[in-house]
Amino acid sequence: MRRISKAELIQGFQLKTPVGYHAESLHRVAHLASRSLRKASVLIGFVERPTGLNVVLTKRAAHLKHHPGQISFPGGKYEEGDGTLYQTAMREAREEIGISEDQIQILGQLPELVTVSKFAVTPVLAFISPDYRSRIDKNEVEEVFEVPADFLLDRRQLFSNTFQIKNTPHRVFAIPYKHHFIWGMTAQIIQSLQKHINGGQ
Repeated sequence: MRRISKAELIQGFQLKTPVGYHAESLHRVAHLASRSLRKASVLIGFVERPTGLNVVLTKRAAHLKHHPGQISFPGGKYEEGDGTLYQTAMREAREEIGISEDQIQILGQLPELVTVSKFAVTPVLAFISPDYRSRIDKNEVEEVFEVPADFLLDRRQLFSNTFQIKNTPHRVFAIPYKHHFIWGMTAQIIQSLQKHINGGQ
């Protein structure tokens, strides 16, 4: 796998128009009215290491009501005190895994993604200081770990399957990584980021 540098990521992200999400992965939420959705955001945090860029991911706590044990980006719902969805993403990163706002440098955002749980989620891209020290909130997070960006942005690592739901095709994405299985919204976001950075559909 070819290493992607910080400069290449910045250039690849900022010089291209976001491509959005796979049409077949959006069928299940097409009926949701925008006024019924709650705003949320997640932080796609890149960390520059001697071996290349890594991405910070978390494993959600097993006792959570929604998506227990799933792999996800740090994030959560917008609160009035946040002001912006960028602030939401940074606040959630601080609360969930202890990364302070002064260790986060925002790069930009991907298009809003509507979920079956009636959230409109904005993925926020950022660089995280390599000297961060995670401090996990065990109420929300079981584990925090890093995955090489080269791996996540490699289309050969992304698997997908199409299911028929009420006679409509619905596509689900997944990325196995070591003992983790990345799927659902997180894999949807990664698939969109792959298309954005690498180009093409």
